[in-house]
Parts: sequence; structure tokens; C-alpha cells
Amino acid sequence: MENRTAPAGTTPPSNTTLGAVDRYFKITERGSNYSREIRGGLATFFAMSYIVVLNPLILSGADGSGQVLGLGRVAAATALVAGIMTILMGAWGKHPFAMATALGVNAFCAITVATNPELSWQSMMGLVLLAGVTMFVLVLTGFRTAVFNAVPASLKTAIVVGIGMFISLIGFVNSGFVRRLPDAAGTTVPVGLGHGGELTGWPTLVFIVGLLATIALMVRKVKGAILIGIVIATVLANILEAVFKIGPSFNADGTPNPEGWSLVVPQLQGWSLPDLSLIGNVDVFGAFGQLGVTAAALLAFVILLSVFFDAMGTIVGLSNEAGTVDKDGNIPNVDRVLMVDALGAVAGGGSGISSNQVFVESGAGIGEGARTGLASIVTGVLFLLAMFLTPLINLVPFEAVAPALVTVGFLMISQVTRIDWNDVGIAIPAFLTFVMMPFTYSIANGIGAGFIAYVFIRAVQGRAKEVHPLMWVVAAAFVLFFGIGVIENALQV
Repeated sequence: MENRTAPAGTTPPSNTTLGAVDRYFKITERGSNYSREIRGGLATFFAMSYIVVLNPLILSGADGSGQVLGLGRVAAATALVAGIMTILMGAWGKHPFAMATALGVNAFCAITVATNPELSWQSMMGLVLLAGVTMFVLVLTGFRTAVFNAVPASLKTAIVVGIGMFISLIGFVNSGFVRRLPDAAGTTVPVGLGHGGELTGWPTLVFIVGLLATIALMVRKVKGAILIGIVIATVLANILEAVFKIGPSFNADGTPNPEGWSLVVPQLQGWSLPDLSLIGNVDVFGAFGQLGVTAAALLAFVILLSVFFDAMGTIVGLSNEAGTVDKDGNIPNVDRVLMVDALGAVAGGGSGISSNQVFVESGAGIGEGARTGLASIVTGVLFLLAMFLTPLINLVPFEAVAPALVTVGFLMISQVTRIDWNDVGIAIPAFLTFVMMPFTYSIANGIGAGFIAYVFIRAVQGRAKEVHPLMWVVAAAFVLFFGIGVIENALQV
């Protein structure tokens, strides 16, 4: 495998010049330096800081009992857990992977609670916590690591490509460059360019300027290109908001403002002490009494499988992009990485803010040159500060960080040439893997489709013996995962 960690033309300093921090994180060994790690940590934080604003919007509504979590409480707990888990990932896992509340899982939890009046939020978080404990046990037994090693190399590459396509789509959608059509329900075209087929609004201009600036800086090989691009777009966004008072994409009365900012309006807001009263507010086994054993167990299974494979795909993709995968396809300290990721689900459930896992936006920091856990510590410290400095987070809108996601997506998609396209038994599963991720807005769905197709095609080819036994187990689990709706209807749960 190509080693992409050490930049051409650089000579690592001798061992006598290496400090304790350098040796611990293997900064020089991985072809990095302190400035790259710091820049990478900053870039990752800016790329994913939106979660402190977005997670409260997803989770702060009322549950079936009428309990309201509250924006402030969710924001404070989101920042705290993200900071602690990211620092732990950096200090112990030693990889540039940042963690925060998992998108997709949080929405699933919110929708499940909203549609089940008998289910409390504390009980739903109990299921998340139990899924995390189960995953932790799977790591301790070596099962999760074994699954990593059982995946064929070309499918691992397809996961990288799929994540690249996925985060590029996130960037385009977050920026308003690509949007759902207003009347999509009545057409066969679900998304289109801008608003009504036209690019309109100052926020979209911010994205375009940021993207062009980032590309120009990358082409000129300027150090810190991605971070500089974010800063340029952020400055422009704040100037435009101050002059034109653009406002959010939805007005206070709920009417749409298609030319507004997608989520974060770039402006300073009021300050208040963080409210951490959500921490520990969880009912571990409550769902089994409120929903019944079968229904609660099925919900826990869906959460477990989603978190398990979302994280696996993200870790594989980011490790390949960082060049930290060895010649045998192994990731250093992968057991520690998986253990911290499992603890993220436990911590997220126990804090009432849903499962925490490795964020794909960590690719922004890797694109800046981050290769070690030091970058994650920088990101984690910034998340802890974010509990007290949320007004500063609101200076950076989605549109300013979206160019970073698109450019990192390009870097990841470029690995598509490593897939063996002459073997349909791996080419078709690889194709399904990377197209299903953006098309279904889920990393786990893409992995599941690819795994099932791989096992099926190899069996049809008469080459079933070539399939690792764990791939059969995982493919069967994904069949259950995709058929969960049918199973629930059959069991009337």
C-alpha cells in the first residue's frame, strides 16, 4: 500500500531531537510535525463544531411524556462528551479521529421516542448505553477486530470511496448548492441544483468562494489550505450577515427562507454557564418494561448494528486517507480505537445525548496533515472550551466548512483505482458499497449492501469457501438489519 504520510523532500530529524510527546504520538515517524497536528485539530473542530448546535435541534423536542430536554442542556452535554471522548481517542488511541454525537443514531432515537408515547427519553438512552456495553464486550473478545480483518481489501477501499462521496454530498447539501426539490414528492427527481434549479443567496456564494479558495491553495500547495479556506469563508460570511441581515433558512414563524443560512447564522450570541443536568439521567432497563422485551431488544439491535458498522467504515476510511494502514492492511492500535468508540456509545447514552462515535469530518484535519492523536487532543480541548464559548461557534456557518468536506471527499474518492474491477465478485459489491452510502445517507447501509452482495456473488460463483466465516455472520446480521421492518410487523411490535 502506498505510504502517504511522509511528504516528499522532507528529512525526519534524528532520534536525539525527538521529544517525549513526539515519541509517544509518533509524530515524526508518521511524517507529521506539531504545526500540522495543531492545524489538523483546528480544522477538524471547525468542520464538526456544528454538532453542538445541530444535536440540540434534533434532540431537544418533547418525548412521549411531555418532557423537554432543552437546547442549552443538550448543547452543553454534547460538547462535554465530545471533548472527553476525543481527548481519550487522541491520548490512548493515538489517531487523529474526533468523536461526537452520531448523526443518524440521534435522529433515529428522536423519531423513535416521538412515535412511541409510552417510551421515555431516559429509557431510549438506556438502550443506547446497552448497545455500547455490548459493543465494548465485542471489542474485548476480539470479535470486532476480527470483523475488521475479515473484510477483503477492495471492499475496504470501497468504504473509503463511499465515505468520500458521502461527505462530499454532505458538503454540497449543507451549503445549499444541492437541495431537495420543493415538490420532490410529485417528481422522480429528489434533489437538484440550488433553489429551483438556480444558485441563489449569499450563503451559497460563501460556499463557492470558500471552495475555490481551498482548491487554489491546494493546487499551489499552500500549507493549511483547508483551514485557510474555512477562515476565508467564515470572514466573508460574517461580513455578509452583518451587512445584509440574511437570517436562517427558516424564519421564526416557520416559513422557509431559501436564501438563508442552512443552520448556523454567523453572529455572536449571548453567553451563559453550561447546564450539565442531563448527565447520568438514564434508565438502563426502562424500555423493556415500557415496550416489552421483544420490541426493546429489536431497537437495541438496530442501534448496535448501525453504530458498529458506521464507526468501522469511518475508521477504515480515515486510516487509509491518513496513510496509517500498514502493508498488511492493519490499523495500529485498532483495538484501542474500537474500545474508545464503544465507550462513546456508553458515554453518550449515559449523558442523554445519544451515541458518540468517530466523526467522518475528522477527514478535514487529516487533509491538513494530521496523522496522530495530538490533533484529536487539540480538537477535544476546543470542544471542552465550546461549553463556555458557544457564541464563538456561531461565527462559523455550515457554508464555511462545507468546502473542506468536498475537498476531502475528492482526496478519498481518488482511491477508487485500487479496486479490482476485473473481478465482478468484488467489483459489484464495491460499487454497491460506495453508491449506497450517499444515496441512503448512511455509511452502515452501504457496508451492509456491499457485504451481502459479496457473500451472495461468491456463493453464486461457486467460491463460497473463499469467504471468511465472519463475513457470512455479518451478512446475515445485515439481512436482519434491512428486514427489521418486516420482522416488527410480523411480530406486531
